[in-house]
Amino acid sequence: MMDLVKEVLKGNPRAVAKAISLVENNGAAAQEMMKKIFSYTGTSTIVGVTGSPGCGKSTLVDQMVVYLRKNQRKIGIVAVDPTSPFSGGAVLGDRIRMMRHSTDSEVFIRSMATRGQLGGLAKATGEAIAIFEAAGKDTILVETVGVGQDEVEVVKLADIILVVLIPGTGDDIQVFKAGIMEIADIFVINKADSPGADKMEVQLKAMLELGIKGKEIPPVIKTVATEGEGIELLIDEVNKFISSKSHEFKAKRKKRLLSWMLKDIIREKIYRYIEQNIKNSEFEKLVEKIYRRDKNPYSVADEIMERFGEKK
Repeated sequence: MMDLVKEVLKGNPRAVAKAISLVENNGAAAQEMMKKIFSYTGTSTIVGVTGSPGCGKSTLVDQMVVYLRKNQRKIGIVAVDPTSPFSGGAVLGDRIRMMRHSTDSEVFIRSMATRGQLGGLAKATGEAIAIFEAAGKDTILVETVGVGQDEVEVVKLADIILVVLIPGTGDDIQVFKAGIMEIADIFVINKADSPGADKMEVQLKAMLELGIKGKEIPPVIKTVATEGEGIELLIDEVNKFISSKSHEFKAKRKKRLLSWMLKDIIREKIYRYIEQNIKNSEFEKLVEKIYRRDKNPYSVADEIMERFGEKK
């Protein structure tokens, strides 16, 4: 374990891959490893990239990496993909689009399966970010799966959030939904060479002016990711956002990530206790009693938690 930790801190790609696999499998070894590397985290810039399927998130991230590498930035990418219904693993569409960076030792791309998680993120995303930070990555890009209007979990772990939109998706008003629209620090209208891009920009800015009062209105950047157009301007806006924020603002966002991680760890420990200490047969009997209305699920949950307290 100490050898693995040392290699992660050196930025060894094999060690980073093994470490992320450990946290995905969620074993006891993963927890011991995370305890040892945690003090080396918290220094990277985390950029969340979210938006609906087909809006060009992967291509946009690919072009951002090209620009960032020209400035000698060390990059980690967490590309959250849909879960395969056959293997349970990630469908590697995002990694295929970023294939040209596979030979760059300073760019590490990890596809992660959602495995039933809602909100566009895999459960181990926060821990993968921590591993990238310990490995010395300057910028970490987190691309969500693209689940639609409720894809807001990324707000819990990113320093800055890019919401990617595209014109020509039918009813433009459907695009401007609360939740996904409220989390954006920068809006990106991708495929801006398509008809309707200018109209979408005008509508978006008008709705932001109406909906955001007393707050700074997020910038709107138009890009054509397939051609690399607008990427430099987008990176400039990202840098401007990060540099303009106070220490208190940055600390608040970092604490939000830590809060999310802590709650996730606690939930996982409680669930693991239940799995280890309550046999399937006993659990099914409890379900049967609830089904017959002999008991209610809330009282049963209280009983289980009481047993958890006695065990501890």
